[in-house]
Amino acid sequence: MRVVRIDPADPAALARVHAIRFEVFVGEQGVRADEELDDLDARPGTSHVLVTDDPDDATGAADLGTARLLADPAHPGTVHVTRVAVRGRARRRGVGGVLMVALEEIALAEHAAGEPATVRVELSAQEGALPFYAALGYAIGTDRYLDARIWHRDAVKVLTAR
Repeated sequence: MRVVRIDPADPAALARVHAIRFEVFVGEQGVRADEELDDLDARPGTSHVLVTDDPDDATGAADLGTARLLADPAHPGTVHVTRVAVRGRARRRGVGGVLMVALEEIALAEHAAGEPATVRVELSAQEGALPFYAALGYAIGTDRYLDARIWHRDAVKVLTAR
């Protein structure tokens, strides 16, 4: 398993990310395609990561999961994790954890602020994934809300550079 950082300006690489997201969110969870795609994929400060079994396979057949990190220009030191998706065949293999570690490393390296350098990582978690995020150290909010007709709760984790 390898983590590959995807250049959002590369249409072929971004297509690999979208293929996983459409398979998981649209195909499995019934999210509408127009809700899945947004203009944030190519916004400056957006980072995409991909976990693959074969980084040299440009077809995407070996790709296992993807996630996105959004910088918050209005709030330096705050980032948002979004679009965490792992293919069904790759679940329970640690892919989600690998994705989150990669995003947290990017968050600390590129978006930390203050002294000591810290970054607040925020996300909107589907309720079915709450145990996963809690196990990674995220504090889960109590308010639930519907997003794309799926129940979610906010979660947050503050990271400090060592």
